[in-house]
Amino acid sequence: MFLLALSSLRQRPGRSLATLLSAFLGAAVIMTFNSMHDTAGASGVDSTSAESLTTAASVVGGYGTLLVFFAVASTLTVNVRQRSEEINLLRCTGATPAQIKRMVVGEAAVIALIGAVLAIGPAMLGGRLLLGLFQDSGQVADSVDYSFGPVALMSGIDITVLAAVGAALLAVRRAVRAAAGARPARGRLRDLAAYAALVAGALSVGSTFAFKATDAALMAPAAYGSILLAVGFALLSPRLLHALLGRVERPLTALAGVGGYLTVHNLRRRADQLSGVLMPLILFTGMATATLYMQAVENDAIDASGLTKSVDDKNLQTLNLVVVGIIVVFACVMLINSLYAATSYRAREFGQQRLAGATPRQVLATVGVEGLVLTVTGVFFGSLAGLAGILPFTAVRTDGLLPDRGLGIWLAIVAVATAATLVTSLVTARRTLRTSAVQAVSLAA
Repeated sequence: MFLLALSSLRQRPGRSLATLLSAFLGAAVIMTFNSMHDTAGASGVDSTSAESLTTAASVVGGYGTLLVFFAVASTLTVNVRQRSEEINLLRCTGATPAQIKRMVVGEAAVIALIGAVLAIGPAMLGGRLLLGLFQDSGQVADSVDYSFGPVALMSGIDITVLAAVGAALLAVRRAVRAAAGARPARGRLRDLAAYAALVAGALSVGSTFAFKATDAALMAPAAYGSILLAVGFALLSPRLLHALLGRVERPLTALAGVGGYLTVHNLRRRADQLSGVLMPLILFTGMATATLYMQAVENDAIDASGLTKSVDDKNLQTLNLVVVGIIVVFACVMLINSLYAATSYRAREFGQQRLAGATPRQVLATVGVEGLVLTVTGVFFGSLAGLAGILPFTAVRTDGLLPDRGLGIWLAIVAVATAATLVTSLVTARRTLRTSAVQAVSLAA
């Protein structure tokens, strides 16, 4: 299995870069925070410092595991679907479905392992910086020394490799079925997971009203509820995109003419592939919106009370800001990674469009409209997930309904999401269009 996978990787190493980057970043995040477990368990660490370190590691460990799976799954899904012709050729030359699955899963395991090993050094550096941040805020004693041990190392490698193997197995299973002429699976397991996440998120958000305004854990159910809702929407992203396209087809065609019609047609045809782009976009918007607004509401409530922030308040604020910072950066990189992988493999499609009479400017315009539609879809459902947690938290914490911060934070989040989506897709498409149309079609064939 691994020999076949290594041979395939040597033949076309470029296609694995997106997956390698996702695995590297995911393992770095997991090992950075799980090294706090190793640090907390070292000898001579006082109970207060150990509790702060363990809380940070536990909270982000759950987020990190979830994000790693989505990151690797999105890039691997795009990768495998772009290899449909290669899989068809292997089937025609006598390769069995089991052999193809072993090859793709083996590739994913090798890439994930390499990414996790490369992430050890950056994770150790990140762990030291994180410990220093906690020490500067007074949550951890200055006498605590950093420790990078088996918890960080094994969790980073195990979770990254398992996520890659699981995601690859799901993706190649669909591709092999399609190559065999079987009907595409309905994705019942995915739908079930999506609805379960939505129900759990709604229950978690609703449980916020069972807390008092002064409870230290008030933010937890609202934040977790928003994240679960974002996960549910992300899993349903192909259906959500189809539903939105049905609404915007006529106005988009009226505004953009033939280009708008082609955009809607392309998006409908590639809705399943583009779900790998919508996943990080929805997660980025939902997590960033919920966490930043809830922390802003908490800060305003403390300032309005005239009280100074306690150690627990500082701990929570630092943890939230660090968590949202890492999640935002990771989700943004995941979004750019998925977009790059999805766009760079469209060389043949772009070449065929140009041979049919489309100019490079028209192709770029189509890509830009596609990116805009994706941004609107991801921002809408991500914002909906974030708002679902913000409203009950604000109502319980301040007796108001909406935060006093206005739309500034949300507009900044939307600006980052829009820039990441449009810039990545347009720059990648422009680079792809440098190849002549005939050469692009012949090379991709």
